[in-house]
Amino acid sequence: MSFSKIAESIGASATLQLNAQAGRMRTAGLPVIHLGGGEPKSKAPESAIEAGIEMLQSGEIRYTPASGTAAMKDAIIDYTEKHYGRKVERGNVMASAGAKQAIMVALIALVDPGDEVVYPVPFWVSYPEMVRLTGGVPVAVRPADGSFQPTVEEMIAAIGPRTKVVLLNSPNNPSGKVFDRQFLEGLISHCQEAGVVVMMDDIYHRLVFDGRQPVRCYDCTDQSVDDSCLVVLNGVSKQYAMTGFRIGWAVGPQNLIKVMSNIQSHQSGNPCSLSQHAAVAAIKGAQGSVSQLRKDLENNRDELVRLLREIPGLKVDNPEGTFYCFCDFSAFDENSTRLAAFLLEKVMVVTVPGIEFGMEGFLRLSYCGDAKDVVEGLRRIKWILDADGSAELQAGDTVFTR
Repeated sequence: MSFSKIAESIGASATLQLNAQAGRMRTAGLPVIHLGGGEPKSKAPESAIEAGIEMLQSGEIRYTPASGTAAMKDAIIDYTEKHYGRKVERGNVMASAGAKQAIMVALIALVDPGDEVVYPVPFWVSYPEMVRLTGGVPVAVRPADGSFQPTVEEMIAAIGPRTKVVLLNSPNNPSGKVFDRQFLEGLISHCQEAGVVVMMDDIYHRLVFDGRQPVRCYDCTDQSVDDSCLVVLNGVSKQYAMTGFRIGWAVGPQNLIKVMSNIQSHQSGNPCSLSQHAAVAAIKGAQGSVSQLRKDLENNRDELVRLLREIPGLKVDNPEGTFYCFCDFSAFDENSTRLAAFLLEKVMVVTVPGIEFGMEGFLRLSYCGDAKDVVEGLRRIKWILDADGSAELQAGDTVFTR
């Protein structure tokens, strides 16, 4: 059987592969510590669960409009006004089966074969593959100073005549970096003049730490939502710990949202009616679970960073948001894939190689699980990387040896 050129160019998601591998190891009874995941351990809000049960009991689990129910759109409208300071109409919003689908549909709507999509390094592992699925050309911009935020000038230098989209994720997966206002204002202003769409992947925008507030992208332009170059992507997966519900959304100019809705109607039909109903309840209900998740994440981040900084040779930047710390392990091994495999084999700790995010020598470590897993995972990593450490390490009933 022969496959298309696009199919042959796409690899599997590294993070989903690691999730599956960790799941198999746990099923086999192995004491694996998963520091590679992006799924909070907290439960979905009670309001979402109750709404889902109510709808299930009604038996009315039906098709909805391809772009989402009226109630879902109204919830997105309320969310946008509350968190972005912009009043939008139903024609400006589209619900989807997760923010990932919203991004994919937007790329299909905007990118022709050979067109370019520009994004900073480090980047979420799926961005290059999603661009390739459209026939587009991914263009990654690595900051010359080694930081996690390029300059406006570096981003503009990468924008050429075939650039259709600039794709930004802030707070950033994997680094936890929150892009500053000057960067966003300068880049959005340039793209507005150049006719380039700025897609804001804001899936972590409420999960920022140290009393910070995320920069609202609509505060960086005086254009109306319909006239601006901005498309905002978000969802319930991270902030409400509703990963399995698969509900995300897009907010943007009505002409683009209409095209995206048309594409989605043929691609997948409508987002799940049950999940939409639960997502509406989460958005409109009490927000205490979001605040608690943010607090728990910040505490876990503090502990992870403290423990990482006890390991000589590591270079650690304090994440400003998200679930992740992106740490420079190149003093131990410049090949991040080899190092991640070593940690999994020797101490059963799952990490994600930095090369998957565009930066070799780094590992992404997640702190969205249990605090005890963070502590135990770092204890094992510290031991195996210490050339002068003991020959054995006890972990419950398991003994690791060098």
